[in-house]
Amino acid sequence: MFPDWVTPGAIAQLEAHFELLARWNRKLNLVRIRDRSEAIQRHYNESLFVAHHLPVGAWRIADVGSGAGFPGFPVAVVRPDCLVTLIESHQRKAVFLREASRSLPNIRVLAQRAEDCGEVFDWALSRAVSYAGLAGILSRLAPHAALLTGSEDPPSSLGFDWRPSIPLPGTKGRFLRLGRRRTP
Repeated sequence: MFPDWVTPGAIAQLEAHFELLARWNRKLNLVRIRDRSEAIQRHYNESLFVAHHLPVGAWRIADVGSGAGFPGFPVAVVRPDCLVTLIESHQRKAVFLREASRSLPNIRVLAQRAEDCGEVFDWALSRAVSYAGLAGILSRLAPHAALLTGSEDPPSSLGFDWRPSIPLPGTKGRFLRLGRRRTP
């Protein structure tokens, strides 16, 4: 069910994340999970699609509003050359992220609001964060952005020039938006 380019070792790490997520989700309600195949398609494969579309390079990546680790956790698993920072303001979700990422040296967790992050990254990723929630944050965090969105185009107020949207395979009305910070 994972894309054929994902290695067996990466699949094992993603499955371990899913098992932990399923256990923690009973108490924390991290994400909506009906069944394993839906979780793989909706959460993991969408995140892997982002990883597949990032250019080659050892990037510093911020996952804004990481929640249960999407898209940042799967990106870090299949792109060990990148340092992925999972930014999550909800403390209990941040505890889950720390537990889930213990064995991955290229992941770190910041338990704070993205607005309070003073770092600069190469790429900012986000899924399930509203455009309004990203306004004023995204362009300060990174010169490049990858957003998993619905059909509504990102507003120009985010400060990015967007490439044509890329439909997510197996979905209806879901897109990957890749952008570069607009230069003044």
